[in-house]
Amino acid sequence: MLIAEICTNIQVQVIDRPFTYIVPNHMKFLTAGWRVFVPFGNRQKIDGFVLSVREVDDDQNFAFKLKPIDDVIDDVAWFTPEMLNAAKWLADFYLCPLAQAMSLFMPVKHSRKIKAKFEKIFKLAGNFNDADFKRTPAQLQALKILREESELTFAQLKNFKISNVTMNKLCDTGIVKSEMRRVLRDSYADIKPVPKIFDLTAEQIAAVDAVKKSIDAKKFQGFLLHGVTGSGKTQVYIEAAKVARQAGRRVIILVPEIALTGQIVTNFKMHFSDVFVIHSGLSVEERNDTFYRIRNGEAGIIIGARSALFTPLYDVGLIVVDEEQDYAYKQDTPPFYHARIVAEEFAKFHNAAIIFGSATPSLETFHRAQIGELEYLTLPRRIFSHPLPKVKCVDMRKELQAGNTNVLSRDLELLLKKTFAKNQQAILLLNRRGLFTFVMCRDCGHVIHCPECGLPMTYHKDTMLHCHHCDIVREPPKICPACSSKRIKYFGSGTQKLEQEIEKFFPNAKILRMDRDTTTKKLAHQKILEEFKSGGYDILCGTQMVAKGHDIPSVTAVGILSADSSLNFPDFRAGELCFMLITQAAGRAGRAEFSGYVIVQAYNTEAAAVVFGCRQDYKSFCEYELAEREKYFYPPYSRLIKLIFMSQNEDYARERAEFFVNEFKAEFDCAVQTEIEGPIPALIAKLHDVFRFTVLIKTENLDAVREFLRKKNLHVFDSVQIDIDPLVTN
Repeated sequence: MLIAEICTNIQVQVIDRPFTYIVPNHMKFLTAGWRVFVPFGNRQKIDGFVLSVREVDDDQNFAFKLKPIDDVIDDVAWFTPEMLNAAKWLADFYLCPLAQAMSLFMPVKHSRKIKAKFEKIFKLAGNFNDADFKRTPAQLQALKILREESELTFAQLKNFKISNVTMNKLCDTGIVKSEMRRVLRDSYADIKPVPKIFDLTAEQIAAVDAVKKSIDAKKFQGFLLHGVTGSGKTQVYIEAAKVARQAGRRVIILVPEIALTGQIVTNFKMHFSDVFVIHSGLSVEERNDTFYRIRNGEAGIIIGARSALFTPLYDVGLIVVDEEQDYAYKQDTPPFYHARIVAEEFAKFHNAAIIFGSATPSLETFHRAQIGELEYLTLPRRIFSHPLPKVKCVDMRKELQAGNTNVLSRDLELLLKKTFAKNQQAILLLNRRGLFTFVMCRDCGHVIHCPECGLPMTYHKDTMLHCHHCDIVREPPKICPACSSKRIKYFGSGTQKLEQEIEKFFPNAKILRMDRDTTTKKLAHQKILEEFKSGGYDILCGTQMVAKGHDIPSVTAVGILSADSSLNFPDFRAGELCFMLITQAAGRAGRAEFSGYVIVQAYNTEAAAVVFGCRQDYKSFCEYELAEREKYFYPPYSRLIKLIFMSQNEDYARERAEFFVNEFKAEFDCAVQTEIEGPIPALIAKLHDVFRFTVLIKTENLDAVREFLRKKNLHVFDSVQIDIDPLVTN
């Protein structure tokens, strides 16, 4: 009897183990990696992943009566051995169910949603004599077109004025044959790049040569490519990718946000014809089609967000993590993986080179380069010797003292006037969404909070209050629920409000806004950027997504509003976030022949992150910040694990967290380099009527702590979230 160990796609931690099923005789071809449908309890047709298949005696006793596999899902095994090993590593490292890790490697969680698309095509089945069709001119014309075109799709018949009846009659004669062909959807297929020819700088050549050695040797090696904004990091990626493709190996290019995909795809398509894209903004069917093409060996280069790591690409020679410092590489739902860490592990699996690229590397990555774990490559100058933009910091406290209560400082208003007079473009960054930040009673100070998570709700242009965490929408109150006052006022400023303010200052300016609200439709980021780059608009305003990676030659002015707002966030990385935001946003200005100018508006102008950010002085900021991190035993001098204990009973959640902290202290009492903090209420202390308490562990010995958590079976409870290497500590 043939049996299979199957991991059911039921992502519940308490049943995180494989189950045994009988392999029917007509499925004896099954091996590890196939996806199947199996019965589970009272449920039918549950997705399952075959982990192993083995022969056993027919009379072997099992604890339960075995059920047979219902059906197979695909035509071939979905998981390659490398993908299976990667999924097992993910589950082990991040302490998550194996099914949860394996589901990352699928374009959609439940396969029955996936439908292939087919089209009808017509081809000549043999030669024909024109004279035989003199009495049927429509058929003769269709045959001549087929002879010229070699094939016609059903959709093309109308273009050539050929009726469906004509084609059916030709098929009946046997002269023409029809067949169904799979249509492979690709939203990026129509990108027509314009070739750019320029010589590499000496620094770019040195960087490519270093990566080439690793690719040629088929040996894992990690690199940090630290290049100022506009220094040509993308061209280094392209040249390194050429080396990998010439060696017959494949390439993965990761970008942190969908907004950056179009630009880098355009650049790569100037040099490669086998570029394909994967990210969550594409339809499920389109992602499935891309997987199909990868399995068929059509894809040489995969570009996309973090999910691009989980494609069935084999023999990878190069992985690039562009803007490696970006928070978007961290998955914010279980499993809480970080694409930067996973990408490096995958590069080891493939004996590949991996490049971490950034103008503002994360302190963890920069420190690793300092101590020799990564080879350090630097691009200290912009290509064509273009200078970095000139940055001026404006103290908004002085603006208020001078009577300016507007969202734009006088300096920024003047800069925009000069920019528009030269027919040049500007980018304005405000790191908030919504029309106003919050709604408050001017009499008693009561702020309208979300009923589920307790965070302030945001007022939007649709005149509704939105919770950006719970997606709850409410009507704003006409009277204060705390004191019954009618003096309700909207405070703060979001991107919608910013757009309205700009219209008051510059009524003739054409404005585009890019934030989460304007980018809900498919490929909306790309369309907005293309519209702006075409020159039809004067200002692009938005959230952080306008700050990174975009190369728009006519942008000469950048304004950063509330640049220091992230410093108020209760997290040790607040300064790093502020510095990166200023440096990255400033880097959008003056990337071509025109000089760039940047206005940074802040209230805490003396903060180190603001000072060093305005100087664009990464080295000095790192020296300052690393000293602070070492003092308080934060990364890169430790690894973090965040635990969130959850319950609808507040006291139970707190007591359970306290019990764990005491157990942990007893276990690691003698460990000098392991600390534990908490429990404290989580940043979102209550979510969907569930109370949440945070415990934070700092350690130099991550493996030992993970083993302790596994021994305590903390990873099998849905009421405890385990986040390895969290980006937010509360």
